Amino acid sequence: MDHIHEQRPTSGASAAELVAQLREVRHRTRRLTEELSSTELMGPQISIVNPVLWEIGHVGWFHEYWTLRHAHGRAPLIERGDRLWDSSAVAHATRWQLDLPDRAGTFSYLADVLAQQEDRLGGTVDDGARYFYELALRHEDMHVEALTYSRQTLSYAPPSGLGEAARPDAGALPSALRGPWPGDAAVPGGTWRLGSTAADGFVFDNEKWAHETALAAFRIARAPVTNVEFAAFVEAGGYGAREFWSDAGWAWRQTRNAERPIYWQPKRDGVWTVRRYREIEALAPHQPVVFVTWFEAEAWCRWAGRRLPSEAEWGAAAIGEPTTDGRRLADVRRRWPWGDASPASSRANLDYAFDGPVDVAGCAAGDSAFGCRQMIGNVWEWTTSDFLPFAGFAADPYKDYSEPWFGSRKVLRGGCWATSARIARPTYRNFFTPDRNDVVAGFRTCAL
Repeated sequence: MDHIHEQRPTSGASAAELVAQLREVRHRTRRLTEELSSTELMGPQISIVNPVLWEIGHVGWFHEYWTLRHAHGRAPLIERGDRLWDSSAVAHATRWQLDLPDRAGTFSYLADVLAQQEDRLGGTVDDGARYFYELALRHEDMHVEALTYSRQTLSYAPPSGLGEAARPDAGALPSALRGPWPGDAAVPGGTWRLGSTAADGFVFDNEKWAHETALAAFRIARAPVTNVEFAAFVEAGGYGAREFWSDAGWAWRQTRNAERPIYWQPKRDGVWTVRRYREIEALAPHQPVVFVTWFEAEAWCRWAGRRLPSEAEWGAAAIGEPTTDGRRLADVRRRWPWGDASPASSRANLDYAFDGPVDVAGCAAGDSAFGCRQMIGNVWEWTTSDFLPFAGFAADPYKDYSEPWFGSRKVLRGGCWATSARIARPTYRNFFTPDRNDVVAGFRTCAL
């Protein structure tokens, strides 16, 4: 068994707290999957989703492998589990042909793993084991989010009952959640500490460790780009204008024959429409544009005379503060954009608070020190930064989490409405290839 090196942080969660979190995230996994038909549980074979039946088995296997087997030395619950669910060894294209346990067997396996975890957590938990429970919890958080946007990809029914409230109709939104939030915020230059520290609790290996980087003063949008702002690019013929696209972006656009964001539908009576899960509805003008690739974000920026922020700029705008005279970045970082208080729906659209995006003016209590809104939640935000290791990177025990993907992906920050607060920390680095448009991602821009 690998030993946890001395700098690996832990959150300090008690055994009882870990049990509560395990039950909560498992409730969401089941609510997202248990009502699907057998046909839907397998779904079509396409490159950007997994068979749902395989994915939920993989979630249980990951918990079992790292907590029960790795941390506690238990024998496998299913002897062939590694051959079925180890994502590092089981090729994606083969996952539809595997001899998987059926619906009842898969859900029974999930229940057995959870029961054994609860048994092992009946007393205290040491730091070594705690780390692997924290890892497995966040891994399931990621799959809960992926299962959510997979339902969009596959035109399944929307998930429901996962958060504080059902998604309100646009007309029923409180006035505090409506409207645009235009303009730029000025962020002074200075030294910024990019990355996480041991004091941040559980962090992933690609966040280690915080290091100083110099930033020039910049101006960043107070909100992400909205649907109405992106529609102006579409209507101006931006998808057909070669000058706005990089070589790779233009090749993607030609291959996909893209003329607008993937789920947008032709206008009805002069109004853009969009497919949301299996229904067609009017496009909400002041919600952030979502399900766009990095290539589309880059092209919009060139058309608008803007640019994407680096991840360091994004972090400084999100959790930095100015010095008293406002001329430099202060040598402090907030825990969250709004301060130390835990996330709540007044501050951030996280954890299925509204079962979908809200207008960019919403969640005003979550503004950063510089007046940037929704830096956490609503939609992930593409940055211009390549996903690369920080100096001195060393892989944690789950070695395939970061290392295989360096150099081939772009960094996203901030989380979306379906992201757990355990994941959507301001220093968390999400990463996807620039052609992905199934992720709940939009973008915020900087002035040139």
